[in-house]
Amino acid sequence: MSSTTNQPSNPSGQTGQLANWIHSTKISDIPPEVLERAKYLILDGIACSFVAAHLPWSEIAAKAIFKMDPQGQCTVIGWGDRKLPPLSAALLNSTFGQGFELDDYHSRAPLHSNSLLLPALFAASEAEEGDKFSGLDFLKAYVVGCEVGPRVGLALHGGDLLSRGWHSGAVQGPSATAAAVSSYLGLNPQQIEWALGTACTQAGGLMSAQFGSMAKRMQHGFGSRNGLFATLLARENYTGIEEVYERPYGGFLSMFSEGASKSPKSLPDEISSELGTRWEIHNIRVKLHAAMAALHSTIDAVENLQKAHPSLFETKNLSNITSVTTKHAKAAYEHGGWIAPKDKPLTSTAAQMSIQNAAASQLYDREVLMSQFGASKLNRPEIRAMMEKVHPKHDASIDAQGDALFTTKISIKFADGTEVKEEVKAPKGISPPASNEDIVEKWRGLVRGILDEGRREEIEKTVLGLEGVGDVRELIKLLAGEVKCPIDV
Repeated sequence: MSSTTNQPSNPSGQTGQLANWIHSTKISDIPPEVLERAKYLILDGIACSFVAAHLPWSEIAAKAIFKMDPQGQCTVIGWGDRKLPPLSAALLNSTFGQGFELDDYHSRAPLHSNSLLLPALFAASEAEEGDKFSGLDFLKAYVVGCEVGPRVGLALHGGDLLSRGWHSGAVQGPSATAAAVSSYLGLNPQQIEWALGTACTQAGGLMSAQFGSMAKRMQHGFGSRNGLFATLLARENYTGIEEVYERPYGGFLSMFSEGASKSPKSLPDEISSELGTRWEIHNIRVKLHAAMAALHSTIDAVENLQKAHPSLFETKNLSNITSVTTKHAKAAYEHGGWIAPKDKPLTSTAAQMSIQNAAASQLYDREVLMSQFGASKLNRPEIRAMMEKVHPKHDASIDAQGDALFTTKISIKFADGTEVKEEVKAPKGISPPASNEDIVEKWRGLVRGILDEGRREEIEKTVLGLEGVGDVRELIKLLAGEVKCPIDV
């Protein structure tokens, strides 16, 4: 291909500007503090993958995919010598990353970057035997992906996709993955435009998956696999949709903004606004509770009341609670405010998406971590009875505050007439964000007991020293060994 045809179809359009930025961004263009934060986020993503690699629903997915695909060249995290072809490896490793609601999320444009980017970049690292990528190559591509996914979401008004029933991360995800892998593999701007176009035509994800289906765990995996697939096609000059973000008929923004109540329905300039100067990685947050992000303020609000009124919230007094009313912004309410059916046991997926369950678990267990979703604790009679007293509501006044996705107001009433109230604007991990030290503590806590200390230390040292790694496959080898399941099943 000539140098002329290596350019995007419309360099001044949103897609063209984005493709050129992805192509031109060098490691030296990225501020040191962004690269430093990226390493800690990657460590958190690896922790989440290890924890979920042998959960029951992960093992079902793994066994099904092993039946579908022959042995490949790409590592399956935590499964020893098992290997898969690149697309299946990306899909399954992403399913692990999203396996237990402990992963990262973007605070303004909800998606889970690690579940999209790490599996695809790991697969790309092992896809071709002759390719060799350094830790710096990996960091650059990872940061590029962390920028693109949120910007595509912001162009669709951030959390608005959730309020309309889309799984926002699965919609934005293919763009993030295609961007990262395109940067990693060194595609030219025209190829990057094709990769983005083919990635976007595969975008989708229904949020109804949260009501108990195992598929909820895999939907970011579709985005990881599909973005990788699109990029590998484009690398061979298979053409994709051009100007995919801005086309009025059948374009990405025009279609996914259908049904939006916002005016204007989309914000195309968000895709290229301040590229290279405003770093969206600073808005990526790390979960400190094992639950969907919009539930974290509810958990923190209950915890604050427990600390403020210790005698009131002793376990022996919890049966005296008559009602728990929680109020939320529309996106958080639509996502987590559904009412659990009384006559049907909750799956762990549904429980981790339920405001009712989050409040009840925090009241009884004073934490919402992995063990709350093991067989011995899920659907306990006292939890189900308390859930029936929890009444989530949409509060339009919270919507009016603007960027208030995480604001929660709570009122708890007792039989003797006592009422206590609390409001949380943003949970721990959102404001303030988890520090790098918090992430290391979380990593060590999650993997304690599921892999040995020597391996834990080596992985930690390798990830936090990634800029000095000559071949990323050195890290990937450390991820292959078997790990244990962390919950009772």
